[in-house]
Amino acid sequence: MTDLHCPPFTLTTEPGPGTVRLRLVGDLDYDTSEQLVERAHDCLAAEPGLRDLFLDCAQLRLCDSMGVSSLLLIHRGTSSRGVGLHLENPPDFLRRILDVTGILPLFVPGPSVGETGGAHAQDGPPPARHETVPPPAPSG
Repeated sequence: MTDLHCPPFTLTTEPGPGTVRLRLVGDLDYDTSEQLVERAHDCLAAEPGLRDLFLDCAQLRLCDSMGVSSLLLIHRGTSSRGVGLHLENPPDFLRRILDVTGILPLFVPGPSVGETGGAHAQDGPPPARHETVPPPAPSG
């Protein structure tokens, strides 16, 4: 049997004035979701004047149901503190998961890599873009 090496899940924290960006790399799943929730809650606790928490998902390879649950737990923490939770560069699979589960509107979308050239503004968070998601068609 071939041992397929999967890169480990890593989180990088990048604080800014009134903001924190967490860069997610790898698989957000049962084994790693607790790590993300703890780091996000640590950021919320350490920065009382935090306005925005950004999750850069450009290098996210997978998100299972525990990963989705972790995003909801983080949303609960940010919304109770009045902090905006932004998803930056969500891969198509993540956008579909959040759309199908009906929770995409909970997250303030950030720009995708193609829209920013891969760079982030140094003087604050990107402007919010809102997408209207149509309701699912009735099945019958």
